[in-house]
Amino acid sequence: MNIELFEQFTFKIFIGGLLFDLAVIAYINCIFLILHIIPGNFKYRPLYQTTLKITFFAVNLLLISTNFIDIIYYRFTGRRSTFGLITATGMENDIIRLIPSYLKEYWYVGVSFLLTSIVLWMLMPNPKDKIVINNLTKKNYLKKCSYGIALLLVILIIGRGGFRKKPLRIVDAIEYGEVNNAGLVLNTPFSILKTLFKKEGNTFTHYYDSKELSKTYNPIISIKSNQAPLRKNVVIIILESFGNENVGRGQTPFLDSLITKSYYFKNGFANGKVSIDAVPSIISSIPSLMNDSYISSSYALNKVHSLPLIFKEQGYTTSFFHGAFNGSQNFDKYAKAAGFDEYYGKDQYQGKDAFDGKWGIFDEEFLQFYATKLGTFKKPFFSSIFTISSHIPYIIPERYQNKFPKGTTDIHESIAYADHSLRKFFDTAKKQKWYKNTLFVISSDHTSSGGDRETDQTNIGKFRIPILFFDPSNPALTGVSEKNFQQIDIMPSILDYLHIKTDMVSFGKSYKSKENFVVYYLQGTYHYIQDDYYVSFSDNKVIGLYNWKKDVLLNNNLMKIDKVRAQKAEKFLKTYIQSFNERVTNNQLVI
Repeated sequence: MNIELFEQFTFKIFIGGLLFDLAVIAYINCIFLILHIIPGNFKYRPLYQTTLKITFFAVNLLLISTNFIDIIYYRFTGRRSTFGLITATGMENDIIRLIPSYLKEYWYVGVSFLLTSIVLWMLMPNPKDKIVINNLTKKNYLKKCSYGIALLLVILIIGRGGFRKKPLRIVDAIEYGEVNNAGLVLNTPFSILKTLFKKEGNTFTHYYDSKELSKTYNPIISIKSNQAPLRKNVVIIILESFGNENVGRGQTPFLDSLITKSYYFKNGFANGKVSIDAVPSIISSIPSLMNDSYISSSYALNKVHSLPLIFKEQGYTTSFFHGAFNGSQNFDKYAKAAGFDEYYGKDQYQGKDAFDGKWGIFDEEFLQFYATKLGTFKKPFFSSIFTISSHIPYIIPERYQNKFPKGTTDIHESIAYADHSLRKFFDTAKKQKWYKNTLFVISSDHTSSGGDRETDQTNIGKFRIPILFFDPSNPALTGVSEKNFQQIDIMPSILDYLHIKTDMVSFGKSYKSKENFVVYYLQGTYHYIQDDYYVSFSDNKVIGLYNWKKDVLLNNNLMKIDKVRAQKAEKFLKTYIQSFNERVTNNQLVI
């Protein structure tokens, strides 16, 4: 169903997938095997057998259902779901509200699951003949015990993935195909079970001592300037799912025109694949380098010198807006932890009825509410808004049905509506006194599931997003930057542009910096771009090196040809990862 999301399917991928399937089947059903092979005639009682049968069916069906969910969810996250992802704090209410829409739009997945459950039940043995129970001798007990031990050993070997040094892990999926095909090799129950009791964050690896660590990479940034700080308002607009695959194709005429009047980062990248990764990346310069999202982890309450706190030190008023239900994706709690003065969600919205029936307030009305509300704040102000209408189920107001181009993917019509809403926001903002003294920063939260070009599905394309800085009072802040730029670079860049002196911990860099790298992470693999080269890093080593400008589909691995570059990239990534893990774990995200 998702063939366009993967590279070529091979027999090796199938064998790898089978290995992971058998492993999780062994894990799940080991207990049922034990309960069937324990010596003793009590096993043959009808109640015992019926209980085992129903429990076996329920447990296996529950875990099989996660595979069906990921048929669709994978399109949005780019990875198999883990325990941390499905239990993220703040997501439960969103999931409950959206389930009816998912079932309606993707009805064929629900039907397929129902048919699978019926077939599974029908295939399960249901002996009609009454079992004849014989008295067991000591020899019978010994024989059955030896069979039981032999079967358990076989199950353990299968669960480990064969005769391996270490039990099968999520990262081992790359042995059977390219990184982009890991989702095909893995299955969701395996990913969930492997992360069920896993500590939040990544496996901590100590590569270097502190001296060597700081010599290669130091996340402490000093913003210095001889000029007085610019007392400009700052507005950050985070656009839901506005990945590069949706921009410049006729759906976003306003954003396309705004890009020509802005300082546009042509090579912009998201730091994650879900919305809850974007907010800490943009607001606090904290990348998403853990298996669980930072915003829903126990580290979310770490001390952070984020933008709202820095701006409050400068005398700014601060606010965060999100048109969805209050509590959605834990944004309200994170906004408070990050230091925002005020949070405005669906409950605080004032205006005509504009509830979309599922998710929150339509973008047009909520952005108008936002534009008006900004005018009431004490100047200067720092504010951020997160749009929602281009989020699945892609609902647009009835009055706009068939008014926008449908495009080539499911999301395109709602992208066009969101772009129209953005235009209306700027039309209103232009009429207000605060407008000309405001720096606008626009970034997508992540890419969408709907990329229909080959380049959209590579490990580069899956993270490419538009990022732009627009200052209506500064015509010099225009042009196209070729610099590799990511969401965590936004915070230091804003402070540098406004000449706000500060020392801070940031895993990004200012737009004025000579450094030219980005780092992002997805399910066991780190992705690193330095200049024209892309590196994938997994299991403590570099597994791929590509010239992503010339080799856009990442087909030509240069690891063996350019060993020096690969070694240099590996050292940088190890120091970057260790520095992040140490600082997050030890609550050292401030100086």
